[in-house]
Amino acid sequence: MMENSSTEFMFVLRGLNDSRTNKHIYFAFGLVVYIVTLFVNLTLIITIILEKMLHEPMYLFICNLYVNGLCGASAFYPKILADLFTDSYVISYRGCLLQIVMVFWYAFCEFTCLTVMAYDRYVAICKPLDYHSIMTPQKVVNLLVFTWFFSFLETIIGVALAARLPLCGNVIEKTYCFNWDVVKLSCIDVTLNNVYGYILIFSHFSQSVFITVSYFCIIRASLRSKTERVKFMQTCLPHLITLINYIISLLSDALCARYGQGQGLQSLRNILGMEFLVVPPLLNPIIYGIRMAQFRSRFVKMYSHKINFLTSVAHQG
Repeated sequence: MMENSSTEFMFVLRGLNDSRTNKHIYFAFGLVVYIVTLFVNLTLIITIILEKMLHEPMYLFICNLYVNGLCGASAFYPKILADLFTDSYVISYRGCLLQIVMVFWYAFCEFTCLTVMAYDRYVAICKPLDYHSIMTPQKVVNLLVFTWFFSFLETIIGVALAARLPLCGNVIEKTYCFNWDVVKLSCIDVTLNNVYGYILIFSHFSQSVFITVSYFCIIRASLRSKTERVKFMQTCLPHLITLINYIISLLSDALCARYGQGQGLQSLRNILGMEFLVVPPLLNPIIYGIRMAQFRSRFVKMYSHKINFLTSVAHQG
């Protein structure tokens, strides 16, 4: 039995073993993707903050999605880039628990935020005349606080249940720490962890049902007029694309973690595990920036003014 509290206790991350021969290529590619992810998300966050015309509930929820994307990317990239650069695929016990908190908080917050956005789009399209009376500033703040607090509560309970377990191994077959991989190393019964896992599955299934019902109502309302169909294509379709991509990757990774066996399936799981941390933070800004006309026009207008100002200053100098 291994003592969890020992400062010498280290986990070995074996998901990177296949990258030894091409680690410099992986490092360069990962660094570029991380920098681009930081740049596009920060740029759009600043745009929403500075542009008062974008201080609408929908854009504030999108901004929240970008902030969460930064958190998720920062939970993954720095550690894996350091591993590729130093060729040391280990992580301390405390570092592993911290990474689990960051990764799961990001994952749960992403899904809860997408659920809240589905509710916002339902009100906007199905109850347009009551939208501003329903989505008041106070309610928007409450929904944002709920998104972060509820996701953190889900995360911290799961990590606390895992942290109480004595471990009989230290090898994690992934590129980063994952809660269930730590639980599987336990020397004792993990029934309580399993029960909590099923509670989380039920919670997220309930959110999925809510999203499905919301979109059923949205699509039905969109069929009534051309205006509503245009609104659906501009604001709901990006959200739907983001949601489907996220659910498929996260659900596949979770199922492989609990029920998958074999080296081939483990390689697929490593890919899926990186996909839900890499793709959404990079894809979300692109999808919303390209698809949403109002956001795109405000972005271009805002930065064209700044570029023109800087150009005029340079000419005068």
